[in-house]
Amino acid sequence: MSFLQVVIYMGTFVFALTGAFKARSYRMDIFGGLVVAFATAYGGGTIRDLLIGIQPVNWINDNLALILVFSGTAITFLLKDNVNRFRRTIFFTDAVGLGLFTTTGIEVALRNGLNDIYALIMGVMTATFGGLLADIFCNAVPNLFKRGELYATACAIGGGIYLLLKETQISTNVNIAVCVFLIIGIRIYSKRKRLMLPEI
Repeated sequence: MSFLQVVIYMGTFVFALTGAFKARSYRMDIFGGLVVAFATAYGGGTIRDLLIGIQPVNWINDNLALILVFSGTAITFLLKDNVNRFRRTIFFTDAVGLGLFTTTGIEVALRNGLNDIYALIMGVMTATFGGLLADIFCNAVPNLFKRGELYATACAIGGGIYLLLKETQISTNVNIAVCVFLIIGIRIYSKRKRLMLPEI
């Protein structure tokens, strides 16, 4: 198993946890939790693969990925805690997932012949569109559209740095780690400082 595959599976599990925690905060049943967890973990990657033309999409026949989604949902189901703590947990797991999936989305796009600009777009979509679908399922305003939330912007900045570092002698594994931690840092800092883009 390559390092990229490890990162993909880590992102899948973290985003499955995020989706399950989100379903828990909206008091859904176990089936609803599975649906939201699956949408969060695979929504962005599925849209990316459909746009690029990858067939079958990444999660088809991937039993390990399916187990990770079920495991994330089961862990959430077994935890007994108050909703406010779940909201805090959702934010941090989501930040980690954004970092992991931005890098993997970019790498998948590059390995399928896309140029840097479109690879960056695919990376941002991979990281953010699963959460977008989950928020829609929960009838909530998506984080992607909230003011004071550098959500896709954090992914774009981290992904841009990732592409720039690919032109240096830094190894791909180190580059992935730098991108992941950069996106997590931007996301957390922007949330605490209420940083936001100018209004249209």
